[in-house]
Amino acid sequence: MKARRVLVHTSIQPVRWGDMDALGHVNNTVYFRYMEQARIEWVHGLGPEARAYERSGPVIVNASCTFEVPLVYPGEVEVRMFLGGLGRTSVGSHYEIFKNGRRHAEGAAKIVWIELATGRPSDALLM
Repeated sequence: MKARRVLVHTSIQPVRWGDMDALGHVNNTVYFRYMEQARIEWVHGLGPEARAYERSGPVIVNASCTFEVPLVYPGEVEVRMFLGGLGRTSVGSHYEIFKNGRRHAEGAAKIVWIELATGRPSDALLM
């Protein structure tokens, strides 16, 4: 059974000339940067009470991306971030990358919240 996903953040980001590779499309590694930027915006948007990175913070334990249609410069991408699959110290994040209303990729990353002093998983994610 597929875990329910909830849209938690949408990020608009520029496609930069330097994002492209010798083949004339956005390099595959950049898709992960687009997803990362959306994730960082979401964490910082949790509010001052969340105090991201003060004592604990998120790390990624795995990430994936399915490339559907190549992205090219110029333009902007819309990255939609969803959460689903909540664990004791982790949560699944899922992403859809659009340009001009067309989906170009989908991805996922498992986020584990850790105590920065010890590097051990923390249940602070659920607080």
